[in-house]
Amino acid sequence: MAENVEELTIAYEDGGVETVKELDKKVLSKGAWATVMYRYQEWNRAKEEYGPDKYSIRRYQKQNGEYRQKSKFNISSREQAQSIIDTLEGWLAEE
Repeated sequence: MAENVEELTIAYEDGGVETVKELDKKVLSKGAWATVMYRYQEWNRAKEEYGPDKYSIRRYQKQNGEYRQKSKFNISSREQAQSIIDTLEGWLAEE
């Protein structure tokens, strides 16, 4: 595991193939608890290509000098991502 939040990644390799390719990440919070949002693609073995962009928000807790994942929320589609954005923008506009 990573010792600092900048080293955290969603990328994963299996059998020499990068099955989860991290495209981007944004650190939302740092400290004993860190929150990171990722944009990634998964490898489709049948089609031998990467699928559409996906998104994940993950929470990590630092224990014994290393960050360990404690929870995650995967955004399953572009439509779901847009719905989350629209909802947050609506709520923020009310303030």
